[in-house]
Amino acid sequence: MALIDPCPRFSPNCTTKCQLPDGVNYDYNIKSPIPYDGPLTKTDTPWPKPVATWTAGEDVTIKFDPSGASHGGGSLALGASYDGGKTSVMVFQRLRYAFHSGPSSSNPPEITEYTFKLPADLPSSDSAVFSLVWYNRLGQREYYRNDLDIKIVGSSSKSYTGPELVIANHAGYPTIPESDDYDIGTGVSLFENAKKITIHADGGSGDAGASEPESQPESSPAPESPLASAVYEVSSPSPSSSSCTSSTATPPPASSGYSAMNAPQSVAPGTAPASDTSNSSDECTPGELKCNDDQSGFRTCTWGKWGNGFNCGTGTVCKTSEANVVYCGWP
Repeated sequence: MALIDPCPRFSPNCTTKCQLPDGVNYDYNIKSPIPYDGPLTKTDTPWPKPVATWTAGEDVTIKFDPSGASHGGGSLALGASYDGGKTSVMVFQRLRYAFHSGPSSSNPPEITEYTFKLPADLPSSDSAVFSLVWYNRLGQREYYRNDLDIKIVGSSSKSYTGPELVIANHAGYPTIPESDDYDIGTGVSLFENAKKITIHADGGSGDAGASEPESQPESSPAPESPLASAVYEVSSPSPSSSSCTSSTATPPPASSGYSAMNAPQSVAPGTAPASDTSNSSDECTPGELKCNDDQSGFRTCTWGKWGNGFNCGTGTVCKTSEANVVYCGWP
């Protein structure tokens, strides 16, 4: 699962098209987990400008790509940071049943957007980083993360105290075991016992002192009925406050076949781009994948045009399943 609104660094699948920094390419593995022994983030490079402006004390909404795979839910949290994402305090969490209204073993998500109130005393900043972490309930023990570059307005506070963002399933951090017990298998205890820290608008941070008021992240209770899939709302932010513009392309529908199971991570590392034996000028749906005519690899659609090609690994060919999922497999 990955966010599409606001747009995480450097997703090609968002509801708005954001200006890439010089020398940076789109992250076609945006739905992939963070490598176990790699850095804690996909990239430390921010968007050239904030992708959204949020007002402290008011409701904000985050939206996920409905074509992703939820792996039975799990726990997710959103943390705010003023030091580039190194130190974050949780401001929202959905424990146990992320992307679902209750216990589930489903891969397709029921719920793809969450609305919550941003803390009123969260300091204003032109360069805050919000980190979304998610720990899936079923399957391999993985650590998913998207980082958002957000401008915060409406607060005169200089610091904020709350529970530190939970990091798990990564080298040097706790591993959440796979379990049929929803508390154990989704790491609830890690969230409930997270250390309280204080983050400052100037980028400083530290343990919360005894006199510091403690804030708790807003939690999303399971709704009485499943929410509908995200409604794509294309916004038109001011060019002076955002690096994003409205996209005329429609975000990928759930039937496009683009999911965490068929993203380009299936490609063998270090392989050269696939030869383009397909018509790259054809219009397409952003996030869509298709096999090359010779099945040597596949291409991805970016903003309505077929873009980069990827080779399948040695001995494998590109295939399309009955569910319209593109993947590399044995002949």
